[in-house]
Amino acid sequence: MQVRVSGFLVREVLKGILKNINHANKTRYAKLGYKFFVWSGQQEAYRHTTNSYHLIMKICAECGEYKAMWRLVDEMTENGFPATARTFNILICTCGEIGLGRKVVERFIKSKTFNYRPFKHSYNAILHTLIGVNEYKLIEWVYQQMLADGFSPDILTYNILMHAKYKLGKLDQFHRLLDEMSRCGFSPDFHTYNILLHVLGRGDKPLAALNLLNYMKEMGLNPGVLHFTTLIDGLSRAGNLDACKYFFDEMVKNGCVPDVVCYTVIITGYVVAGELEKAQEKFCEMIAKGQLPNVFTYNSMIRGYCMAGKFEEAHSILKEMEVRGCNPNFVVYSTLVNYLRSAGRLSEARKVIRNMVKKGQYVHLVSKIKR
Repeated sequence: MQVRVSGFLVREVLKGILKNINHANKTRYAKLGYKFFVWSGQQEAYRHTTNSYHLIMKICAECGEYKAMWRLVDEMTENGFPATARTFNILICTCGEIGLGRKVVERFIKSKTFNYRPFKHSYNAILHTLIGVNEYKLIEWVYQQMLADGFSPDILTYNILMHAKYKLGKLDQFHRLLDEMSRCGFSPDFHTYNILLHVLGRGDKPLAALNLLNYMKEMGLNPGVLHFTTLIDGLSRAGNLDACKYFFDEMVKNGCVPDVVCYTVIITGYVVAGELEKAQEKFCEMIAKGQLPNVFTYNSMIRGYCMAGKFEEAHSILKEMEVRGCNPNFVVYSTLVNYLRSAGRLSEARKVIRNMVKKGQYVHLVSKIKR
């Protein structure tokens, strides 16, 4: 029987391989994925696409086959498919972890086949990707290369650079960039205000944040759920839960509907502060409002119950999330196991690990929580 190779078939097979890679099978799966990729590319009436190249690159990355991944990049461009921001993202996520981030950036800066659209130029495409993978020091270096190359920053560049400066603790440079942006004729956009609200929240400056929100409205920019969530997250990390509640209520008054991320942020804040009852109230409220908890919400609640020594409730909520179709991630399991062990409930901890392994989940990570 002749198998008809199509883009759909290739995509589904490669995605299936990628999804099932683990520590034990990664060498075998890398070979399997590459052999299938080569075979399918040799079939009549089929030609690989940028997407199929990206999938096999991700398989190589997951399996630690870095040289093969780079060869595929070369092959892709030689076959007429320009590298894109997505290609860069795959490479920087992998190579950044092994200390080769600058090498990747240099290659893309010099590349004549880099399709950086929809960004203004290649530097913005690179900076946008780097902010997503928290490569803050590399962002500073790329910005200097950009200026040396004769490119001027735009609002996107300034937003990315200010975020990086804040994350690096360089607040003086952060404020200088904000002033420079204004002098160059760029008005703050939604993302700029989001960064500023985060900074004010982390600095525990609720009054200044309120003034900024009011200023946004005066400028015709109505704060959205994202802005309030960012502010609440910052304030909760600063330990100001009263301000968190105030701005949560203000958000609702302003007609914004809190989403699962916003609820998770305030629930996590209450849990960290040991305010389990308030966390429970928000948890029940979000469900009543039709916002289904995600894996991060459940992890915060499990952590809260464990911190309070309520392990039966922690077990119960683990079962609840599974019933709701929300698959626990490794952090959920390790959180519960570590708290159980600390409380001397070793048999319960072993049972959680057994159930995790029985379901075939995170088997390759068991050694990280086993003693």
